[in-house]
Amino acid sequence: MIIRKEIKNDNELYLYFNGKLIYKRWLNLGYGKVFDTHAFGKYTDYSITDFDLDETPELIHVKAKLKIISTENGGRKTGIKSGYRPNHVFEYQTNGQFKYAYMGDIQFDQNEWIMPGETKEVLVRFLSRQPIDEYMDIGRKWWIHEGPNKIGEAEIIGIELPKSE
Repeated sequence: MIIRKEIKNDNELYLYFNGKLIYKRWLNLGYGKVFDTHAFGKYTDYSITDFDLDETPELIHVKAKLKIISTENGGRKTGIKSGYRPNHVFEYQTNGQFKYAYMGDIQFDQNEWIMPGETKEVLVRFLSRQPIDEYMDIGRKWWIHEGPNKIGEAEIIGIELPKSE
């Protein structure tokens, strides 16, 4: 069994198992793709969440269209300010519980509020060391929660890794 890790073009990570490509990560875009899920999970010492590369920044920046649910429809009674850190849910189980809550903060003009019922473009900064790659697609929608309460919905309109200093 031969496992090989290779970086090409300073922004693409490739993982091979016995000469077969099983995983690719685009470091400059912040997402990856598993080509052989059986081999990737069973036969490698690497995990999708193992990002010990110096080239991988701590955060993935997602430009999103965010709508806060109105108070009348079960949303918050007050608005949110920049820096707000809710639970981000991309998928629910069949019983209605969410599978995983991802960590990320919502950033926008610090002098503004987003009030219940409003929609605005925002920057969401997700930690890159969580298993979020599979959800990072333009057009993907997800839900904003405060604990079990759904208070908003967001849609990805852009993805980028911040420039390292």
